[in-house]
Amino acid sequence: MGTPIKDVTLKPTAPKEVFFYKHVTYITSYSSKKDDYEYVMTEYLRMSGMYWGIAAMDLLGQLNRMNKQKIIEFTVSCQHECGGFGASIGHDPHLLYTLSAIQILAIYDALDSIDVDKVVEYVTGLQQEDGSFVGDKWGEVDTRFSFCAVATLSLLKRLDAVPDIEKAVQYVVSCMNFDGGFGVRPGSESHSGQIYCCVGFLSVTNNLHYVNADLLGWWLCERQLPSGGLNGRPEKLPDVCYSWWVLASLKIINRLHWIDSKKLTAFILACQDDETGGFADRPGDMVDPFHTLFGIAGLSLLGNHSDSIKPVNPVFCMPENILTRIGVAPQIL
Repeated sequence: MGTPIKDVTLKPTAPKEVFFYKHVTYITSYSSKKDDYEYVMTEYLRMSGMYWGIAAMDLLGQLNRMNKQKIIEFTVSCQHECGGFGASIGHDPHLLYTLSAIQILAIYDALDSIDVDKVVEYVTGLQQEDGSFVGDKWGEVDTRFSFCAVATLSLLKRLDAVPDIEKAVQYVVSCMNFDGGFGVRPGSESHSGQIYCCVGFLSVTNNLHYVNADLLGWWLCERQLPSGGLNGRPEKLPDVCYSWWVLASLKIINRLHWIDSKKLTAFILACQDDETGGFADRPGDMVDPFHTLFGIAGLSLLGNHSDSIKPVNPVFCMPENILTRIGVAPQIL
């Protein structure tokens, strides 16, 4: 007898519609609870947390509900002399938070409020001899950082500043596995989050021809479980955030139609909190801004509720109209 599949069961009473205004209320109220334990303990994620909330609100067409001036002022105050951004004021700069900061400022059309040349100098200075990128001065190498680097520079219209773009591409390609997926570093197992980063990197740099779309598409579609939810790798539980990492990758390689979108939609909707608003990783768990953005973005990619959710760009996880305004068009197969 085989090992049971790890999955969840959707209750018949699970939500079957988008709680649009409850999500808006949840996001707008989250930042006002500055004395809450959860808010205080997530300071190390503040910049990315702000991006998650702002991107979600923009996708819902409610960005005007956020305090634009305060958000821009906070973001700018987190830029260091080296050009990079920290997670919060006084935190060390890192590529992850630098990308989040640039995404926030791009959404608000406020990139002219920072020293762009310094950002470019910081990002390009993190490329290593083998083409990889480290996340900060401490030297951790991860394909996430390769994506963060080119995504940041692309939004700034400075992709040409990468010291050695060919080496950067070849490093990411060297992380491809026999199953068509990608890992953290060469030889690491395939993981949906890393696949998104590597496919996104190849999209931004116009190198999607390196991807075996059918093989990778098959691996990604194997992530769908009987509940309709998607997991990050085999033998793991489904999680709403993979409604983004998996779906966005499938969209970029033009294999989105291989997913059972009806079952996935049901899973995403079931992860909403019908009282507070917001999305959790799985039905019945606590909601948070991270899963809320990716639940909303996943529904956008599926084409659901288009009357209330804007089209999302699968590479940058930002509304398509923002990329159009900037003039950035990543490659899609």
